[in-house]
Amino acid sequence: MPKEKKAKVEIDRLLLEKEWWTEGYERIAGVDEVGRGCMFGDVVAAAVILPAGLKIDGIDDSKKLSEKKRDELYDIIMQEAVAVGVGRVDAETIDRINIRQASRLAMKMAVEALPEQADALLVDAENIQVELPQRAIIKGDSLSQSIGAASIVAKVTRDRLCAGEWERDYPGYGIAVHKGYGTAVHREKILELGISPLHRHSFLVKMKAEYEQLR
Repeated sequence: MPKEKKAKVEIDRLLLEKEWWTEGYERIAGVDEVGRGCMFGDVVAAAVILPAGLKIDGIDDSKKLSEKKRDELYDIIMQEAVAVGVGRVDAETIDRINIRQASRLAMKMAVEALPEQADALLVDAENIQVELPQRAIIKGDSLSQSIGAASIVAKVTRDRLCAGEWERDYPGYGIAVHKGYGTAVHREKILELGISPLHRHSFLVKMKAEYEQLR
């Protein structure tokens, strides 16, 4: 007999928000970052407060969505959100304080950039140094609508920097295509063109040695 297909379990992506709402916290900000594993450019974080009770179909971890879907959801999120804040930490700072601390700093900056203060935070797998109730949620961008929304805003914001400002200022590296990740093409271009001011030197220790040997 053919095997029965298992019914797909629908995740309630408002479950974590509902727990805060029942405790009297209305403005729940989801917080996430992107660009942590890149060799080039800023790490970018976003904090998003959506109206209590609002459900936006399709929100998920930004990495699971197509570029077209991310752009569509970004527009909806920006239209519906109570408040959105974005934080950026540059490559020089990443090299100085390390990528984890830079990611946490970008998240803190995003929360502080919110035009309306949040009552509480749902954060993707991190704790932020702000005086607000918060929960660190592993894989939060897949479990919480608010964190997923922040993931999408941060990803679209950073991708647009890659395709616009950074591609224009540092042509030849292919930043618009690989978004600063360590692809084979990106590594080849670094060896060909050198290390730019927006590359993270702490991520390129071995490549710096290779590049020096080629000069």
